[in-house]
Amino acid sequence: MAQYYLKKKWRERIKIGVILLILLIGAIPFLMPLVWLISTSLKTTDQIFTYPPKWIPKPVAWRNYIEIFSYMPFLSYFKNTMIITVTTLIGVILSSSLIAYGFARIKFFGSKVLFMVLLSTIMLPPQVTMIPLYILFSKLKWVDTLLPLTVPYFFGNAFFVFLLKQFFHTIPVELEDAARIDGCTTLGIYWRIAMPLCKPALAAVAIFQFQFAWSDFMGPLIYLSSEEKKTLALGLQNFLTIHGGEWHLLMAASTLMILPVILVFFTAQRYFIRGVILSGLKG
Repeated sequence: MAQYYLKKKWRERIKIGVILLILLIGAIPFLMPLVWLISTSLKTTDQIFTYPPKWIPKPVAWRNYIEIFSYMPFLSYFKNTMIITVTTLIGVILSSSLIAYGFARIKFFGSKVLFMVLLSTIMLPPQVTMIPLYILFSKLKWVDTLLPLTVPYFFGNAFFVFLLKQFFHTIPVELEDAARIDGCTTLGIYWRIAMPLCKPALAAVAIFQFQFAWSDFMGPLIYLSSEEKKTLALGLQNFLTIHGGEWHLLMAASTLMILPVILVFFTAQRYFIRGVILSGLKG
């Protein structure tokens, strides 16, 4: 009997090892661009164009990450990008979760039709609303400010509303009924019970929104013109236009730009995966 369990244990280990090996081999094509980006950011100009190409720079040019600050106002771009990202994160989480909870728990006439209309906006290409929105923000005197890039996110996002609504359906109604018996209002139930229980879904929303807002190029390109208000995406484009031949510096700036996204994902990946899985369990 002991020998049987020992063989079974070894079979499970071999199975897990084979799965990990397959996943590692499948991940190599996706990791190669990132590895080449970091490798190029640590090379000198001569090393970039050597043939055959070398993956490990020798010597390592750490000064590239210092020189980039003298070529572009990186800290200013970083500050503007961070302000936009954090503000849109707060707006999306608060507004989308409140709208999603209303659709999930409050029944009213035409709620299903209204929800379908909301979902239909996901299929609307952003190019369709680009000109009307610009005219609207122009009349509001919001052009060349951060307002067009932040304020709209306080009015919900259709995809995030759908994602959070699916998660709210997984929360037992009995918990809310018990809180209502104790005198808690609907808004109190949403804030004190529903929101703490949907942390995995909120983490998924936060990662999606963080990645989008951090790397958004089209929005800042349309609404921002002042140099002191530009974001990292616009800054990299300007650097490419002016210093297109400085590939090692461009790769260093790109590495610094994607580093926060990678850190955020790996910090919250457990909640992210759990939120995406649980949000699709129940309609």
